[in-house]
Amino acid sequence: MSQIADTLRPLPMAAIVYLAFEPAWLALSRDERQTHAAAIGEILARHPGVTFEWFDADALSGGYTDFAICRFSDMRAYHHLWEELRDTEIFSRPFARIVHVSIGIENGFQDYEAANDG
Repeated sequence: MSQIADTLRPLPMAAIVYLAFEPAWLALSRDERQTHAAAIGEILARHPGVTFEWFDADALSGGYTDFAICRFSDMRAYHHLWEELRDTEIFSRPFARIVHVSIGIENGFQDYEAANDG
């Protein structure tokens, strides 16, 4: 494989998105929350380039109530997913807000070393 092809090879990345759900979310009935969750599920299905795992953390942490782990190899796919999610009522009302995002490249050092082996 040429060095240019190696450079353009997709890199596996992950983002941990920390979220804080507001009291307005808890004021919704469970049926209303499920309606919003179903809409989120439809959005996730439209972005197959990003795997998405949701974790409930409010009883276990401080500063955030939930977090999502997104795995992807195309930053554009990840960005487009979050642009669509942020357009939903969950973020525009807001029922939730993004507190922090941590992002990284899986085993990035190995990619660097492979690219620099003569």
